Amino acid sequence: MQDIELYLNTQYSLVQQSRAKIFEYCKTISTDDFVNENTSFGLGGSIRNLLIHVADTYKFWIQKRALNKTVNETQYSSLGTVAEIENLYRSVDNGVLEFIKRYQSTMLDTIRINKAGVDHDISPLELFTHVTTHEFHHKGQILSLSRHLGYTPIDSDIITF
Repeated sequence: MQDIELYLNTQYSLVQQSRAKIFEYCKTISTDDFVNENTSFGLGGSIRNLLIHVADTYKFWIQKRALNKTVNETQYSSLGTVAEIENLYRSVDNGVLEFIKRYQSTMLDTIRINKAGVDHDISPLELFTHVTTHEFHHKGQILSLSRHLGYTPIDSDIITF
């Protein structure tokens, strides 16, 4: 099962590399634009809010539901800079790596997850896939939102030539 751990750690490393491109890009966006809320994009619709929402999704699915840890929702207004959000993602990264280590030998088995008082049987692999694809969905929204704000989005795909 070490192959699964290696595979998922490598997969998550690629996610982190793509995320780092987004963070670097966001550092070129003015503070006002970074926190500017556009209701067309949901979740408060700012680049900052979308980044925090993604981090909280990792925390609630991976750390709370799969690792049974206590987590708190991050208030959007509590973080105002990319550096502060990068720090938030360090705890996300630690949780994901702990999750991979814990479930490496049972990635395809089912675990019971409770959401809104309802139990669901899902595999750790489904959880991992859910949070990473969720991040990429919102990454696209962040780039689209930045275009609406007058910026030229970067190519933040895993493979860029």
